[in-house]
Amino acid sequence: MNAPGRATIADPVARAMQILAHDETHAYEAVVPPIAQTSLFTFASYAEMEETYRGLKTRPVYTRGLNPTVRLFEEKMAALEGGEDALGFASGMAAISSAILAFVQPGDRVVCVEHVYPDAYRLFETYLKSMKVSVDYVDGRDVEAVRRALPGARLFYMESPTSWLMHTHDVATLAGIAREHGVLSVIDNSWASPIFQQPLALGVDLVVHSASKYIGGHSDVVAGIVIGSRELVGTVRSRIYPYLGGKLSPFDAWLLLRGLRTLPIRMKAHEASALHVARQLALHPAVTEVYHPGLGNTLPEGLSGTSGLFAFAFDDSIDIARFADALTFFKLGVSWGGHESLVVPAQVVRVQAAGPNSAIDFGVSERVVRLHVGLEGQDALWSDLARAIEEARRD
Repeated sequence: MNAPGRATIADPVARAMQILAHDETHAYEAVVPPIAQTSLFTFASYAEMEETYRGLKTRPVYTRGLNPTVRLFEEKMAALEGGEDALGFASGMAAISSAILAFVQPGDRVVCVEHVYPDAYRLFETYLKSMKVSVDYVDGRDVEAVRRALPGARLFYMESPTSWLMHTHDVATLAGIAREHGVLSVIDNSWASPIFQQPLALGVDLVVHSASKYIGGHSDVVAGIVIGSRELVGTVRSRIYPYLGGKLSPFDAWLLLRGLRTLPIRMKAHEASALHVARQLALHPAVTEVYHPGLGNTLPEGLSGTSGLFAFAFDDSIDIARFADALTFFKLGVSWGGHESLVVPAQVVRVQAAGPNSAIDFGVSERVVRLHVGLEGQDALWSDLARAIEEARRD
């Protein structure tokens, strides 16, 4: 597991821009890395093929295992997160499930912070339970509650901020407690991106991302990634990756490399617009609470900025369905991290089927609405919300 540490980056945007700068080692000195859109790679000789299969030489054989374009994306993400290695996947859930299944065995226990991404929660409540893996949920803001829950656990799963109520945690302290008890720590860092948070520097063992979100940034790719030490990423690569087949395609990796070029600038723009909208909502009489980490006095150590995703709660005077239908710039849609603004009412997500004739309540009130504030312009977005709220008032 990684040694404990603290992030000491004065200007995360400048740091990221340096990592993502043009690399003149690309073929033809191309500004945009050429895409290796191929399923397999041939060998010049029997000797080279045998040497590769014996593990004496590392080179591409089949794109499900290693592809140059995918590998370049993995290397850039490892550098941004301060990790030794990274492994790309076909979706964020493929990354999450692989990071967990590589280390958890039947009979193990997982500790998870409350209010995580609903599909991760459903994974814990369905598939892991079928494996006889128990999951205990704990308020990650309560350090002592986490300390009591961790002894005997195999894995500690975190988000900070969390996906719906945006709870922030003392990641370094929680990771340290997990390390004291020999518990592997995993965190989903999709919300902050590596621009605003580097959990490995805070002592977390593995970082996962839904790269479909801010990493891609254009709502045209579905992908995920796991980042950490060579040893831990190597375990995911050897135990799970070859057999579940959730590989990242070369073209998707190429799109992600494109998205990374503008990630630092996009994150600052999302941050500014979302803060403006959140502050206006906090003043509205029909809004009972705004869940945005940036509205507090200070951010927790290790979190240097905020993103465009947050939530708020309406009082009973607002018809949420009517509010959603009255919006113009904000579109009804899942996911987030692209240029477009999105809205998702919690009452819809709460009843999403987890199986035939069943649903899983993930612990968020039906009065909560989640917003992703895009890049359309903060004044236009607030006007859209304010008008929709007025139109949604109950008679």
